[in-house]
Amino acid sequence: MTTKQNAPKTKLATKKPQGLTKEQQAKIAVSSSVMSAAAAEPFAKILFPEIDINDLSTELKVRMKTVNDGDLSGMEAMLVGQAQALQTIFTSLARKAASQEYLKNYGLFMNLALKAQAQSRATIQALTELKYPKQVAFVKQANISNGHQQINNGVIEKQPHENISHAGKTLNHTNELLEANHGSETMDTRATQTTIPQDKAMETVAT
Repeated sequence: MTTKQNAPKTKLATKKPQGLTKEQQAKIAVSSSVMSAAAAEPFAKILFPEIDINDLSTELKVRMKTVNDGDLSGMEAMLVGQAQALQTIFTSLARKAASQEYLKNYGLFMNLALKAQAQSRATIQALTELKYPKQVAFVKQANISNGHQQINNGVIEKQPHENISHAGKTLNHTNELLEANHGSETMDTRATQTTIPQDKAMETVAT
């Protein structure tokens, strides 16, 4: 007769901290290493049943410190492994889709395969940008104009031959449509006209 006393006990994936103050719990809750370890532990237990969340958190702290010091070799290796794993998933799902008899199942597996392929490509792109960062060019000022401009410390002055309709230094010109030679003469140089004799209302106004 077998009893349940010898049966192995199932361990929970996560453990609640004991004897911690609210401030300590809040500090742990926002810790990157602890939260990442809590997320990784249940999946890591599939391969390593005896793994502990504290050991994971400690190892993550070491890796984070390495990245902060400027060593990205670990991140590069991780991205290479992820890209290769996603490529393997893509190949497996694509072969699975090819063996399906019904269109619904074929579309389901092929959709998953293409998602894995897209993730693999995105991972390779992230790896490339990490290893070969893009060069950023800073443009101090761009000058777009139909004519010539002289730019000094943000002030734009127009050249004399330019059209004053553009943005720039505006000159205060006298209205040449009303007067000529700045008021010395009127533009209307025609002689005074006489009125028609039959229409007295149209007589010329006296000077």
